[in-house]
Amino acid sequence: MHLAYPAVLAALLFCTGLYGVLARRNAILVLMSVELMLNAVNLNLVAFDVWLRDTLHAGQALTLFVIAIAAAEIGIGLAIVLMVYRNRGTSDIDRLRDTAEGPGSPGSPDSPGGAGPEATDAAPAQKAEATA
Repeated sequence: MHLAYPAVLAALLFCTGLYGVLARRNAILVLMSVELMLNAVNLNLVAFDVWLRDTLHAGQALTLFVIAIAAAEIGIGLAIVLMVYRNRGTSDIDRLRDTAEGPGSPGSPDSPGGAGPEATDAAPAQKAEATA
């Protein structure tokens, strides 16, 4: 078997995953796209391991490590996304600029008086004046 077939397939899978990471706004779909990219790397590792006829099978061993890391990543990532969804009510990445900022906190673009970072710079000065 030629090396070009799995390499082209892995490149297509990786490009599809990269497009999913860059174009999607849903955090679950971004995690799925990252998994697709990791599987493309796994396909390359195994294909090059077979093509080089490595006696130690280092490509297959690295594939097992990548699978373990991917499983841990999806477990932790999914737990974080579910926690954020419960707290915020959305998993849209554009709306989740910072988990510490709420929709009514000073300095957030959604707040009625705050227009951004300049409002957060003035907040400590206002607190100091109020306590003095």
